[in-house]
Amino acid sequence: MTRQLAFDLPVSETFRREDFFVSPTNTTALAALDAWQGWPGAKMLLVGPQGSGKTHLAHLWMQATGAALVRGAALATADIPELAGHGSVCVEDAEGAAGDPEAEAAFFHLHNIVTRSGALLVTATTPPRDWGLRLPDLASRLQAAPLTRLDAPDDALLSAVLVKLFSDRQIVVPPNLIPYLVQRMERSLATARLLVATLDAVSLAHARPVTRQLAASILGTDD
Repeated sequence: MTRQLAFDLPVSETFRREDFFVSPTNTTALAALDAWQGWPGAKMLLVGPQGSGKTHLAHLWMQATGAALVRGAALATADIPELAGHGSVCVEDAEGAAGDPEAEAAFFHLHNIVTRSGALLVTATTPPRDWGLRLPDLASRLQAAPLTRLDAPDDALLSAVLVKLFSDRQIVVPPNLIPYLVQRMERSLATARLLVATLDAVSLAHARPVTRQLAASILGTDD
């Protein structure tokens, strides 16, 4: 079991295509978003657990379409005509709108405008039926949308991401470190970024190499 990482470090994220590692956990979702011009009803739900890569994939879609971004919880105060003026829109963490009458009404309005001539991408951790939506018209439209899923990162994806993160920081690590981390860390791409940043910071602060022993001290494990 991992403990809370010792360092609360800012993590700068870039969402480039070359940094998106394709694996069996995300191949179907990537193909679905690449085929956005053929979406039924001009909309798509992208569903997956926290840390599965939804944000990265959504940003790739936005780069391809010129779409605007709004978070579900911000819809109540969002400028809907301005968002719709981009043609396509991504509503990220869409379940955040559920239960807020103004946010749900804004979501419904945005949905109706954008799907007439653009495309709407909606990301969430669960399908719309689980959000607790109160506006029946919004619930029915979202539940009718096609849905593609991202699974939690598998060993191969986490390993590739860790190797890339260490390489970006020019950190040479022993061969046994990557599998050690993969078997003990939370299965999340965000955790991978934070873990590598923390190892780097502790290594520099204490003039220690990044080793399995250092990782054990950060993760709070005995082996």
